[in-house]
Amino acid sequence: MKSKSSGTFVMVQGTSLLKAGAALFVFLLLIFSISGLLTSLKPQYRLMSTSVNQATMKVNGELLYQLMGWENHHFLKVDNNWTTAPKLTNLVFKLSSNINLNDPRSLLGRELPGFFQFDGQIVVAGEGTNYTNMPIESSPPIQIMKAEREAALQNVEGLDKPDDENPRPTPGQTTGDRKVVYLYFTHNRESYLPYLKGVTNPDLAYHSQINVTKIGDHLKTSLEDRGIGTFLDKTDVQANLNKKGLNYVNSYQESRSIVQTAMATDRDLHYFIDIHRDSKRKPQTTVTINGKAYAKLAFIIGGKNANHEKNEKLATELHNLLQKKYKGLSRGVIVKMGGNAVYNQNLSDNAILIEFGGVDNTFDELNRSADALADVFSEYFWQAEKVNQDVEQSTNKQ
Repeated sequence: MKSKSSGTFVMVQGTSLLKAGAALFVFLLLIFSISGLLTSLKPQYRLMSTSVNQATMKVNGELLYQLMGWENHHFLKVDNNWTTAPKLTNLVFKLSSNINLNDPRSLLGRELPGFFQFDGQIVVAGEGTNYTNMPIESSPPIQIMKAEREAALQNVEGLDKPDDENPRPTPGQTTGDRKVVYLYFTHNRESYLPYLKGVTNPDLAYHSQINVTKIGDHLKTSLEDRGIGTFLDKTDVQANLNKKGLNYVNSYQESRSIVQTAMATDRDLHYFIDIHRDSKRKPQTTVTINGKAYAKLAFIIGGKNANHEKNEKLATELHNLLQKKYKGLSRGVIVKMGGNAVYNQNLSDNAILIEFGGVDNTFDELNRSADALADVFSEYFWQAEKVNQDVEQSTNKQ
């Protein structure tokens, strides 16, 4: 009986040892596998102190009370609004996997080649703006880029006719001979379908004559009507690329040299606006204000620009002013991380890229938006000028 019991006891111990050994082997295998995986990841996907810092920044006071409330429900009675804090499952899933359930791009961006180009962050969302309808710039086919197959024009009567019906207003204040705003066009041939005969494909909405540069004409006039000296640079960037044998992706490289030359030539230039056109369709790029249709505006900031926060501040100020006076006109402020993601904005703290409408908008709609932008920009500009003058006077007194 004893030997039998002893034999049974030894057998049980042996089985336990085998299980423990197997568990240890699996544990070590997992440790080495996970370590190998982490070290083989690209630098941008590795866990770093900045990642931890960014994650902890999301934990604010409300969320802390919510977390404590799950253990002690008395905390939840302090303020009922705090019960609407993020769900624990969503929070843990996002922190552990870097996937945001409210933003499908966070998963798809790592699975689909080239999807990173659509990566971006909505800093300030305009009405109706979300991650499913962010501004998108599509590259034109090569034959369109070289203007080898340009569409015939339509509906262009009166586009070049100056507006003589209303006399130009006399501004109450002016920059005098100083040109302080610089308008230019990196993708200068981006056009609009209503003026391209027989063209319905948004990817083909490009033209060497009727394009976004016409918005610059109207915006320049509107700014100068408000006393703000403006320089309009209509350099054909695409023609320069063709002459040099460069691809469309080199557009910002080409426009950069143009902006740098302008900055070196005229030290008074202080604000730099790159005008573009979005590839979205009319429902996403048009809004009705006081019974009139306007082409929506989107402010794009390059996230790879080291000084992007300063550019973002200017864009946010203009967005907020538009919301007060032209509610719904701005699609918001979007920081782009894919593609170029600098957009020459590292040349100045006051450099922004603005998408004027989409492929279906008309110049009547676009010009109204240009007037609205000039209106709020002048308000921002003259307020900033007043602040600068007050600071200078205060400094001189000291």
